[in-house]
Amino acid sequence: MSEGVSKRFMFVNRKAPYGSVYALEGLEVVLISAAFDQDVSLAFIDDGVYQLLRGQDTKAAGMKNFSPTYRALEGYDIEKLYVERESLEARGVAEADLLVDVKVLGREEMAALMDEQDVVIGF
Repeated sequence: MSEGVSKRFMFVNRKAPYGSVYALEGLEVVLISAAFDQDVSLAFIDDGVYQLLRGQDTKAAGMKNFSPTYRALEGYDIEKLYVERESLEARGVAEADLLVDVKVLGREEMAALMDEQDVVIGF
């Protein structure tokens, strides 16, 4: 890759936020990528939509609630957040239930957006 040319990276989050390391590790990789001036976007599909829910209480799980970190993404110039409409609907989650602003896309729109990326990494 030549200097000054950034690639478009899309990180696809498909896992629930707690119960595995995928969501937290994915978020850390996103932050690292943004630090290297890459064009970073995030997509939330399937149970990944739960990562963005407001009011998460993780005390019973004995894990730290890292969801507030999503509100800090703008400070890293990560402003492209996408959520699949069908995933929200299947889980009874409304856009108003999410803690950050997202663009809601249908499944076909999401697939087209993924096709435009240079790199797609799933968590």
